[in-house]
Amino acid sequence: MIEGDTFQKFLFDDLQIRGEWLRLDTSFKQVIKGKAYPTEISKLLGEAIAATVLMTGTLKFDGRLSMHARGAGSIDLLMAEATNKRKYRGIAHYDEHADLSQPFNKLLGRAQLAITIEPNIGARYQGIVPLERVTIADCLAHYFELSEQLDTCFILQVEDGAVFGLMLQKLPDYRNIEDQDAWNRILQLAQTLEFSEAAASTNEVLTHRLFHEEQVRLYSSEPVAFECSCSTERSLASIEALGSEEALQILETEKVITVDCQFCNQQYRFDRNAILQLFKLGTSH
Repeated sequence: MIEGDTFQKFLFDDLQIRGEWLRLDTSFKQVIKGKAYPTEISKLLGEAIAATVLMTGTLKFDGRLSMHARGAGSIDLLMAEATNKRKYRGIAHYDEHADLSQPFNKLLGRAQLAITIEPNIGARYQGIVPLERVTIADCLAHYFELSEQLDTCFILQVEDGAVFGLMLQKLPDYRNIEDQDAWNRILQLAQTLEFSEAAASTNEVLTHRLFHEEQVRLYSSEPVAFECSCSTERSLASIEALGSEEALQILETEKVITVDCQFCNQQYRFDRNAILQLFKLGTSH
């Protein structure tokens, strides 16, 4: 894919509409490496990650945005997380024996899909996305319509380990422009875009091809990367949450306590001395 692993904003100067291009290639292959996801799961995870990274374009502070769903359906966990620096990770848990050809909202079953915004400094915010539409893109468009009163469109495509995303959104001042047909016109043009065309063309070429009759400002491209936030400290914190008694019981049968990161497959191993030190119990001899 041309310009893989990039994020790029653009703006229709006279129309009060903003947009974002997203392309993921090598970084998404890192996410799914070793996971053996079926095609349907890779597609949904790619769409969730693409939407999450695109939504970070609205962040005006250092922090992270996550999309998180836990359900009682064939997919019991779908999670994507990205920072304002365009670093992301994602994971899916699913029933290997289920029919995965159902629509997104049916696969999740009785689920709650949450969008969480976590500034590095400041209060955490969470919004709930109604699962009343059959695709991630349509559910999120509905969410923005209800929560922000901003018309928003997501075009999300995943094929052969490559991900393409386009987000369009009205700005608050759209109501003041004379050309009130602009939104529908821009959407109709954007929805003609095929994955093969997106994969073979640069953002600059696509922007010109689709919107050459409009005045569009294309901003500089930004790199996007897979980055896991796991660490030795976080792994120790998870062991600490077990409590000293349970941790020591595990060490009665195991020489070490192992913590595996499901996002990046990193493994953290802690021996008895490390656990005793964690709980300030002295060291063994």
